[in-house]
Formats: sequence, structure tokens, C-alpha cells
Amino acid sequence: MKARQCKHKSRNMKRSGDSEGEKRRKRRRLLHELGDQKIPFLGPPDRGYQQLWDSSYSGLVLRRSCSVPADLHVRVQAALLTLRRKGCLLRDLVRIRERDVFTAVSRTLLGEPGHTYRYLDTRLFAIPWHSEEPEVKGQNCCDSDLSAACKALWELNTFFSLDVSQLKEGDRLTQCVKEEVEAKLGDEGDTGSKHSEDSKNSEGGDSESRQSEEGDTESKHSEEWDIESKHSEEGCSGSKQEGEWETVSIHSSEEGESSEAKPGGVPAAPEHNEGKCPGLAPKAISGSQTKGVGLPVQGKPVAKMKHISDHHVEDKEEAASRQGCSQPSPPPACTGPVKFNVTLLNYMDPAAMSQLKEEPYYGMGKMAVGWHHDENLISHTPVAVYSYSCHSDKGESSEGGSGEKPCWRIGLKVAWDIHTPGLTLPLESGDCYYMRDDLNSTHQHCVLAGESARFSSTHRVAECSSGTLTYIQSRCQEALSNLRTDLETGSHSLVSLLPTTLKHCEEIHNEVEFEWLRQYWFQGRRFARFCSWWTGPMEQLEKDWKLMETMTMLFLETLEEEEGQEGEGRREMAETLLSALTDRHQQRQTWRDR
Repeated sequence: MKARQCKHKSRNMKRSGDSEGEKRRKRRRLLHELGDQKIPFLGPPDRGYQQLWDSSYSGLVLRRSCSVPADLHVRVQAALLTLRRKGCLLRDLVRIRERDVFTAVSRTLLGEPGHTYRYLDTRLFAIPWHSEEPEVKGQNCCDSDLSAACKALWELNTFFSLDVSQLKEGDRLTQCVKEEVEAKLGDEGDTGSKHSEDSKNSEGGDSESRQSEEGDTESKHSEEWDIESKHSEEGCSGSKQEGEWETVSIHSSEEGESSEAKPGGVPAAPEHNEGKCPGLAPKAISGSQTKGVGLPVQGKPVAKMKHISDHHVEDKEEAASRQGCSQPSPPPACTGPVKFNVTLLNYMDPAAMSQLKEEPYYGMGKMAVGWHHDENLISHTPVAVYSYSCHSDKGESSEGGSGEKPCWRIGLKVAWDIHTPGLTLPLESGDCYYMRDDLNSTHQHCVLAGESARFSSTHRVAECSSGTLTYIQSRCQEALSNLRTDLETGSHSLVSLLPTTLKHCEEIHNEVEFEWLRQYWFQGRRFARFCSWWTGPMEQLEKDWKLMETMTMLFLETLEEEEGQEGEGRREMAETLLSALTDRHQQRQTWRDR
């Protein structure tokens, strides 16, 4: 049996080594093609910006701050400051390429009661929305300030869910009130039409992830990719699939993203224009969407850009094939109205960071969050982001200053594509943006640091088929249904000794321990200081886990009692139990090391 296991493991390692070698070869080819050049990117002031947005980034929609209800701004911004004041935003220790790394961004998760969100081998446990009064829901788990903050973010979540469902195909920008538009156009005079065009595409956002630190060019690039969203988050559904694909695509697309400045003759955007909020040129908005002012029709550089689709598809399939039987089928695609079930809140103060890395492939500037896909989401569901620039927790403020101060921006690029220019979108405080359709899966985004501290509330439809409290409680009941307890003596016995039953029970045993209990006690319980919602359920899960430990001992005792007896059933039971215990031992050692 041991020989069989070693042989199987050897085959898996060989396949894994072959695929990693192929990825490295692809990355080298892309780096060679790019040479020492940077890939071009466009910002609002640049010619061809509108056309690039329309042709290659059409899934991105901007909602300006002035088009969001003022009272909602007040409640949401007060809520974010409350969470920071109470210390609810914490850095996560995530797992990247067998290394533990702290995120640069501090964060917390809010959402539907009992929901979790998993990324980079880390499970976050949601503080509930508190969408109803605590007395009604029996949720006296937070103080009144935190409860009110959570409810304000639920109101924002509701606003986003309704708003994104009402967007029409082709919508790219939600306009401000007419008076502001007219005033802005008046100020800009003859240049207004160009600015309004560019401005339509001027904001973008962030959403989760963090920046990595690495050594040589290839490993550095790949880890930056991973950190962000190989988010993933995802050990459970098809998310990991996307995560692994992005990791590779990140390398290739990033490594490739620095040489073809030539396609179509599209120039890279001047850095001095991108780093500032350019007199807020993007702010001008007209009532109708005009055609891009950029390149003449005959130029069509964007339309002719070549995509490296063969690599993209090949590696996505490759990643899928590596998932193994423990990975469920890909998450279902979203149909019907959007209902965001969690928001990942991020906070970062650039002044508090000792060093921010430069974006390496386009020269876009300092990165707060590296290139990534958001992971562990229901397929084709949108992501909605609220951006709030504010004073730092030391009371220093950078908002409201001159238009020359560096502002926060989102950078976007097409995954596995070294020819299509990147796009940058400046963000003013209170701006929101949506990533719709398949934008999150076919493109990658990064967050480029401004001067002020910044919050982002990133609302998403997380794939939670195996990530809710209800789910894991039902799994516990499945396993414990095989345990019989004598009411008089309290002694335990097993209902079934079938190898299939044993295998099922031990899989649940491992899932409870490594996907829930250890994740919670390792990092999740930090939030118990602010919200006690998870305390009771996790204590019950631990009691169920102890009963599963008892079941394992009963299986072992049964095998010992039958020692010396021949039989296919006993051999199969022994092999099943050995496999489960070996896996458990290895995972426990990994957690001890962490």
C-alpha cells in the first residue's frame, strides 16, 4: 500500500513539475518578447483613452461621488472611520508559495450572518450586517456604534445591488447632477468636450489584495500576482482555478507588459499626468455619451491589438486539471438580480508604509495593491467598490487640497496580453465603480497609491456553497449521524463500518479542523473583541470535532480487534484510514509551522 501511495505521489509531483516548467518557459518567452521596454498605458488626458475604454475595458463602469445620495456618503464614511477607530481593520497573514506573508492592506469582512470569504489559504469570518435591530434578530453581539456602522455598510450594499442591476449594456459612467456638469463645462470652455470624454472614464478602483515582496524578476512578478487574488481566496470552488490561472497570467502578462509600445503607435501616458488629479479634467460629464476623441478611425490601434489567447486558454485548462477530486465543480454563473452577500473592507495609509513597490510593467507608479483578479466569486457577477480618501489615523489630512496632489487610481490590464495598452482611472473620494460581466476574470487590476489614507468597500457575490456556517453545521451532522451514544452509560459506538462511510466521516473531520477551527483560532478570533457573533458557533464546532476524534479512535479500535483476520473489507478500511490520518498529520504540521 505504501509503495502504491509513493508511486501515486511521484506521478503527481512529476505532473506538477512539468506544468511549472512550462509556465516558466512561457514567462521567459514573454519577457524576451518585451525586452526592456514598458507596455504603454493611457489615462484621461491621453489621446485614444475613450476608444481604449470602449473597446477593451467596456465592463468597467464609474459612478461619480456626486451621483451618490449625500446622506449615504455621510453614513458610510462615518461607519468606515468608526471601524478604524475601534481597531477592526487588521492585516492578514496569508499563504503564498509555501510562505506566510502579511498583507500590506488592513481589512475586515462584513456580510450575511454566517458567511465567510476565503483567499490565499486564509478564511475571513464576516461580522454580520446588522440589517435589522439586534433585539429582533437576537444579535446583541456588538456595541451600538459598531452595529450602526455595519448597518450603514449594509445600506451601501443594498444601494449597489439595486444600482448595478439597473445598468444597461454600454453604460460606462453615471453622470453627476446637471448643474455641476454645466458649471464644469462652462469652466472648461472649448476644451470641455475632450475633457468630458476623457472624464467619463476617469475613475476606477480597488478591491482586495496586497502587494508582494520578491527577489528576482520572475519570482517577484509571480508572487505579486498570487498575493492579489489567486484571491484565492478560494480553496473551495472554482475560485482556486481562477487563482492559479491568474498567477500564471500575471507573470506572463506582466512580464510581457513592457515591450510592445509600438502596436498601433499608441503612446504611453505621461507619468506626470497620471500621478496627479489633472485639474480633474475627467470630472466634466455630458448628458450623452459621445464617441472617443482619440485616434482616427483608420488608426484603430486597439481593435488590432493581438491577444495571447492560446496561453490564456491553455493555462486555464491546465489549472482546472490540477484541482483534483477534492475541488468541487466550477461555481455557478449568476442569473437574475444581483445581491452582494459580503463586502471586504480595505484600509491603507501610504504614509505609514516604509516602502511601496513601483508598478513594474507599465510604469504606472507606486502600488498599494498588486495586479490580481478578485477570486472566489460566482461566475460573471459584478464587483462594486466604494472609495473614500480621508485623513490618516494620526489626524493628518490630504483631501480637499489642490488638484496637483497625487490621487488614488485603479490600473487595469487584459490578462495574458502584452499588446493592449493598460488603463488608469483616477478616483476622487466618494467615487464608486463596478466591474461587470467577465471583466474580473478576463482582466486584472491593481491599486495605485495616492497621498492620503484610503478606505475601499468592495462588494461581491462570494461563492459560498462551502463557506457558510449553515453548510459546515450540516456537514457535522452528516458525520455525527454515524455515531451512536448510549443514553444510560454515555458510551459511544459506530453505526456503520463501511469504508465509504469511514472515508466520508474522515473527510468532514479534516474539513472542520483545517478549514474552520484552525482558521478561526489562528486569525478569525481576533475579531471576537469587537463582535461575539462567531464565538458560540465555533465553540459548538469544536465540540463536534471532539466527537469526530472519538469516531476516529473507534475506527482504529475496530481495526485492532480484527488484527490477524484476512479480508478485503478490513484492508480497504485500513487504507482509507491511513490516507485520512496521513493527510491530517501533514496539515497539522503545516499549521504548527505557521
